[in-house]
Amino acid sequence: MVLIHGSAGGLDSWDPVVPRLSDRFELWTYARRGYAPSDGCTRPKTFADDVADVRAVLTAAGGRAHVVGASYGATVALHAALAAAGLRSLVVFEPPLFSAGPSLADALNRYRALLEAGDLLGAARVLAAEVARVPAPVLPAITAPPESEAAGCLHDLEAMTADTPDLGRWAGIGVPTLLLRGSETWTPMPETMGALAAAMPSAVRTVLPGQSHFATHAAPDLFAEALGGFLLEHS
Repeated sequence: MVLIHGSAGGLDSWDPVVPRLSDRFELWTYARRGYAPSDGCTRPKTFADDVADVRAVLTAAGGRAHVVGASYGATVALHAALAAAGLRSLVVFEPPLFSAGPSLADALNRYRALLEAGDLLGAARVLAAEVARVPAPVLPAITAPPESEAAGCLHDLEAMTADTPDLGRWAGIGVPTLLLRGSETWTPMPETMGALAAAMPSAVRTVLPGQSHFATHAAPDLFAEALGGFLLEHS
């Protein structure tokens, strides 16, 4: 199983979940391009770059694997599945598909300017409020990330801005798929996951009760149970 982390994360993003799956699966985690200790980006990143990196990890893992993505990592996983990159199955947890395309250009420019000015907290809150659409009452809990993670988020935002919000394209994914979300995640995630399910009618849908976008850390047992049950059926 290859696990793809989201934005504002890194190599340790899956640490709460990994011990709960390691007795059943060979697990591969990696730091995505732009996140230490992987190399940074020398030009604006695209999802094609992310897919190339997924292919490299899958090759190292033996050529085919179950692929699990969370948040931005789930969008990467969708792109990899559409590109037929060697997936045995696909699990996507709350990809922010509602934030894609040229409409993000202003947020990208302001994020970059804040990052260049050294205002990591301001940049993080632009990303949270305008890209992830975190509700206003939650924003005060957002803290400044390490500089390396903030740079990784910049490159993720570049890829999202260069992407399209078209959900219909995911109908071309042919591998067994689990669409996973928390019952308490803020709008427009529930509506987006519903639209994604409509585009992928053969996908299995699971809702984690009482959980939000932070379920990998808040409820790793529940998250791992949902993954394990689905993936063992497709091993």
